[in-house]
Amino acid sequence: MNEKLLEIKNLKTSFRIEDRYYAAVDDVSLTVNENEVLAIVGESGCGKSALAFSLMGLHNRAKIEGDVLFKGDDVTKYSAGQMNRLRGHEMSMIFQDPLTALNPLMRIGDQIGEVLLLHNKKLSNSKRKSKAVSLLERAGIARPEHVYEQFPHELSGGMRQRVVIAIAIANDPEVLIADEPTTALDATIQSQILDLLNELKEDMNAGIILITHDLGVVAEMADRVAVMYAGQIVEVADVHDLFGNPQHPYTRSLLSSVPNAESIDSKLHVIQGIVPSLKNLPREGCRFRSRIPWIDGAAHEENPRLHEIRPNHFVRCTCYKDFYFPDEEKGDQNHGIS
Repeated sequence: MNEKLLEIKNLKTSFRIEDRYYAAVDDVSLTVNENEVLAIVGESGCGKSALAFSLMGLHNRAKIEGDVLFKGDDVTKYSAGQMNRLRGHEMSMIFQDPLTALNPLMRIGDQIGEVLLLHNKKLSNSKRKSKAVSLLERAGIARPEHVYEQFPHELSGGMRQRVVIAIAIANDPEVLIADEPTTALDATIQSQILDLLNELKEDMNAGIILITHDLGVVAEMADRVAVMYAGQIVEVADVHDLFGNPQHPYTRSLLSSVPNAESIDSKLHVIQGIVPSLKNLPREGCRFRSRIPWIDGAAHEENPRLHEIRPNHFVRCTCYKDFYFPDEEKGDQNHGIS
């Protein structure tokens, strides 16, 4: 059995608006094992990136509650110095926008070298350069010696993303968080980046948290999937189980809104409404209730919790038992996705 690398217990991340704190990540519990990809999926505004930044200790003014155990140690209790030693070493992150993640005034080689030096001050200049060039090559960059001397603005979007990946893997982290790593990349480059992440998982035996809203990426990459809505995890399952037998109304709605070859002649499902703003999130009852108004209110729990409906398949709220799409006959509910 693979070792448990990261254990998130009842994590709550709140931001202050005026004179009150509002939770953007609300009572999230997850585990990440070595040599595993855990995908966290949901619409924009669901709290995915807020969760990632919480795990890395990158929020400046948020109130963090709960536990984040890295190999048994609670990193939420770490000092700033301890977190600096952890980040970029045992735990690392691929940021969503490589252009803003990179320093525009520093050469690529210097940025990689900075991460190497931070965690190994005895590394000589020549060895640091040699390793930086090797990392660029490992990230799939052609002519790495040339790119080493370039600035971020001289590179394409796909090249910059590879540089960010090279920086993230510089010290062989055991946990790698990839926050929307293929956003704004064309299909060919996206496929190359995903292949690279798969290779890195195998090479480093790392646990990868893949944050995305792209269900195609999830199907290709993930071992397990956590579906996030309005700051909460609403469903967790093995990737094959989740795609083959989704249960929560939000999961089913997401999957039914994605075009595929079999639904080319049928209308795609449109999810009513939008994710509520942080200040207007309902804090009681089922948070997805307002977006499925045709479901009887009695189907929802007053205090929704995660139910293990099958081994390792968890669903929040009992409303999944009564959910159907408006164009279905009630009772003729197909929970599977063909």
